[in-house]
Amino acid sequence: MSSPDPQVRAARNPSAHPSPDHRPSTTALRVGETTAARGPVVAVTGAATGVGALLTERLAACAEIKQVVAIDERRGECADAEWHILDVRDPAIADKLRGADVVVHLALDLDLETDPAARTAYNVRGTQTVLTAAAAAGVHRVVLCTSAMVYGALPDNELPLSEDAELRATAEATGVGDLLEIERLARRAPRAHPGLNVTVVRPAVLVGGTDTALTRYFESPRLLVVAGSRPAWQFCHVEDLCSALEYAVLEKVDGELAVGCDGWLEQEEVEELSGIRRMELPSAVALGAAARLHRIGLTPSPAGDLAYTMYPWVVSGSRLHDAGWRPKWTNEEVLAELLEEVAGRHTVAGRRLGRKDATAAGAAGATVALLGAAAVVRRARKARRRV
Repeated sequence: MSSPDPQVRAARNPSAHPSPDHRPSTTALRVGETTAARGPVVAVTGAATGVGALLTERLAACAEIKQVVAIDERRGECADAEWHILDVRDPAIADKLRGADVVVHLALDLDLETDPAARTAYNVRGTQTVLTAAAAAGVHRVVLCTSAMVYGALPDNELPLSEDAELRATAEATGVGDLLEIERLARRAPRAHPGLNVTVVRPAVLVGGTDTALTRYFESPRLLVVAGSRPAWQFCHVEDLCSALEYAVLEKVDGELAVGCDGWLEQEEVEELSGIRRMELPSAVALGAAARLHRIGLTPSPAGDLAYTMYPWVVSGSRLHDAGWRPKWTNEEVLAELLEEVAGRHTVAGRRLGRKDATAAGAAGATVALLGAAAVVRRARKARRRV
């Protein structure tokens, strides 16, 4: 998933189709090429960066895919894709989707620093436009990518959750309101556009070149743990997400799909593997401090993000498993890669240090606020013991 690039290049990559005179005969084709000739044409939005770029490269190399059409606001690096440069909110995208069998929509802005109203406008309008354009262009399948966060992080969640579990998340965490609206659009689309199949893929905590409130959690000098909470950590490496998306593209599985590593890690296991000690606070203190810091602009993450570090939202991934898909990464391996990625970064209360003086000052203020709150609680506890 990618964010819109404000400095897009309006250059269009000319399509490079072989002329009829230079096409190999069917008898001369290798087995893989024969399969590809019968395979689907797949369009990928958000194809220049992030998961979109990885998936575009993967599909372009897949013998079962006939052609990949890449759509983004700038040209990416995959030379084997046919590129179209435009904003996914532009209705002209329908012309670019003609001839495609499947569309994978990954042009989402989930950047922590983006203005929330602008982020929602981009994500929701973009998804609406892609679904409508796909139906108008005769596409028969659209694959959307949201997050397992839509299930909500709640103390009574089953471990693990099935794909059919109720979506109980609220719009209080970063971007989750957008994802819930995208889920609603996905459910409505087949009724509004008969013949259009919509598959939704919901990854666990995504790792691999990503920057989210949940990956920043591991950039902190201490892991904030809310007293009385029951965290359960399940990760999803971007490579496993791409392989799951490929399964959906090839129609090996459909419907609502959850994807992640098998099983989960308890908070104590995470602390042992990471070597990062915890800072434990009462729920009221932690949530109150997080809400105040976000309200005054010191942190990019709202208090709702904390719930996903407090309670389980682990998914089973049974539908993908039943179709023969298996993750290549374990939770332990993904956590190790995440720790390597964030090494040298310093984040406190969701605010990353070192970008600018003002940012550093804000993060320092967040540190003081959280540690000060902890000190107040400790003093109150000592006072009660003396009584």
